[in-house]
Amino acid sequence: MFDNLSEKLERSFKALKGQARITELNIAETVKDIRKALLDADVNYKVAKSFTDSVREKALGQKILTAVKPGQMMTKIVHDELVELMGSVHVDVNIKGSPAVVLLAGLQGSGKTTFAGKLTKHLKEKRGKSPLLVACDVYRPAAINQLKVLGEQIGVPVYTEEGNQDPVKIAKAGIKEAKKIGYDLVVIDTAGRLAIDEQMMKEIAAIKKEVNPNEILFVVDSMTGQDAVNTAKEFNDTLDFDGVVLTKLDGDTRGGAAISIKSVVNKPIKFVSAGEKMEALDLFHPSRMADRILGMGDIVSLVEKAQEQFDAEEARKLQKKIAKNQFNFDDFLSQIQQIKKMGNVKDLAAMIPGVGKAMKNLDIDDDAFKGIEAIIHSMTPLERDNPTVINGSRRKRIADGSGTTIQEVNKLLKQFDETRKLMRMMQGGKNMQRMMGAMGGRMR
Repeated sequence: MFDNLSEKLERSFKALKGQARITELNIAETVKDIRKALLDADVNYKVAKSFTDSVREKALGQKILTAVKPGQMMTKIVHDELVELMGSVHVDVNIKGSPAVVLLAGLQGSGKTTFAGKLTKHLKEKRGKSPLLVACDVYRPAAINQLKVLGEQIGVPVYTEEGNQDPVKIAKAGIKEAKKIGYDLVVIDTAGRLAIDEQMMKEIAAIKKEVNPNEILFVVDSMTGQDAVNTAKEFNDTLDFDGVVLTKLDGDTRGGAAISIKSVVNKPIKFVSAGEKMEALDLFHPSRMADRILGMGDIVSLVEKAQEQFDAEEARKLQKKIAKNQFNFDDFLSQIQQIKKMGNVKDLAAMIPGVGKAMKNLDIDDDAFKGIEAIIHSMTPLERDNPTVINGSRRKRIADGSGTTIQEVNKLLKQFDETRKLMRMMQGGKNMQRMMGAMGGRMR
């Protein structure tokens, strides 16, 4: 995500390398390179010009502290400007109401229906809502079935009306059903088109008028760059929506939409999404996105993802097992499952400062743990609990059963033994005790 933009911005700061201070001369080259990097990322030209003019104004005359190099100062200025451009602070979704009604809009192919499932799951689990999905895309044959499948995945009912081709009536009936049953949240998935047309705009405007939603979210494919911004403007002129959702951030995203859209339509980005997994949804924080664009990682989001999977009671049990040297392959498998729930391994690693750049050209499959899981699943309960019983013949059987080699089984056993020793060493130290204590106290 944003790899090309990050690299170009980093190169632009090199003009200041070795300089004792920021001057009008050396800042001119840097600002020129920054503007070119933004335009290459498909940022709106007026936004790019205004941004770099502001950067130049703030950079000139800056007093550089002896401990801060000009390049570092410029990085901070660009970072702060990016945060300001993308909205400064996170803006929450409005789900007040009885029921609260959230209306989703966007072009076909933007990931709107998938986002409907992700948002509903998020609000159900994180905000304690009792939601109902309403299927109002009556034109795309697979849309209603797709929503039903997603609803089943996340344990949320989907309201549909077979044979009814009037999305306005379906939306109204869906809200009526929610009130009747007692659902406190309705998420309405509407139809998209391959391009903006008059019929589409009239229809979505009619739905808005009839259901009076608490929140209207415009869902946009972030890979479309400047086109996404132009589409957002036209939708906003019709709907006056409340916020933007950027999808497909795991694709070849140049960054133009994320950087430009707030400035052009003056509406906040509220969510960002990557991949098809229902867990792959993040709140949009301008400062964290600026960190990632500048290659600084996003350690705060990484910690939050880890804490979502953290269970204080399970951690205490695990701590006792480690202390008694009873940590086994079942525990190891459980930890792998928790990591997988956090998201794509490469995306997670990219949140660690400095790691994203190093891993840019590495192809890390979503099934990075597949081989390890297969080996563990091929073990008997006795072998998982007590790996020391795994002799030569057992290793061959495990390798054959998992479709791996004896060398791969040996490697995993060796790594597991070293991991267990390291965990015991940490367990006895103050750092481990403090870490576990802090995590347990925070999650109580």
